[in-house]
Amino acid sequence: MRGNILLFITAFIWGSAFVAQRTGMDYIGPYTFCSVRFIIASITLLPVIMIFSPNPKLKDDGSEKTSSELAKDKRTLLKGGVLCGIILFVGSILQQVGLQYTSAGKTGFITALYVVLVPIIGSLFFHRKVPGFIWFCATLATVGLYLLSISGSDFVISKGDTLVFLCAFAFALHILVIGQFSPITDGIKMSAIQFLVAGILSTIFMLFWENPEISAILDATIPILYAGVLSAGVGFTFQIIAQKDTDPTIASLIMCLESVFAVIAGVLLLNETMTMREIIGCVIMFIAITLAQLPLKNKEKILKAN
Repeated sequence: MRGNILLFITAFIWGSAFVAQRTGMDYIGPYTFCSVRFIIASITLLPVIMIFSPNPKLKDDGSEKTSSELAKDKRTLLKGGVLCGIILFVGSILQQVGLQYTSAGKTGFITALYVVLVPIIGSLFFHRKVPGFIWFCATLATVGLYLLSISGSDFVISKGDTLVFLCAFAFALHILVIGQFSPITDGIKMSAIQFLVAGILSTIFMLFWENPEISAILDATIPILYAGVLSAGVGFTFQIIAQKDTDPTIASLIMCLESVFAVIAGVLLLNETMTMREIIGCVIMFIAITLAQLPLKNKEKILKAN
């Protein structure tokens, strides 16, 4: 329950942060935005680490770890943080750049394809057993995402669509890698490392491909702070902590609700309206999420009834 609640909060933060991402791109380029955003996120977690991170020298039972155990823990932490940071950088940049060439609706739908990609990649490369009912829920959630995000009948694969599709693969892999490392290392420290790695990589690309100006960055202060402190610092950290207790496939189903919260944020903050098609999409997604959380016996009854 704790993990699921944290993931719902994460989905809300990410959905509302979509407005900040779009606004920030009015002032600075995607590499600059990601560079400042992730570095701020990494710095934000420093006091959190000091307060909440457990003593790395002690085991769960209170006894002290040996030097070899401490060295192993450090290697695991660095490996997980660096690997997650590289994948996070790739996924975030692909999404930010793709937003320049495709519509917001297509971006929301294609990115959320990680709902389906997580069980596929997990079964093919991580040898995870995925129950058939979860595949059904993932498919149902994808249908809801389609109704929610695609407003017209035209679905042409453009340059931006291709970039965002690759972004969905990156985020699916990111969820699975977090699922591998979060149970065996300090999630908050790993989150700080991944942000630092993503920020450094973004800075390198920024220096080669963009000409950042301090005045432009200052103009985008509010979107950057929201995306850095809340969307990245809080959201991704909640994701890592939550995935200690939640299956990666179910985690992806809950987090895909960011598309629903993005629409709600647009209605409340930008006075946008929801069509009946979008409302139906929201309902279908919530049904998929609810079904995925049912106990196994209830799932078997539903399958037999169908």
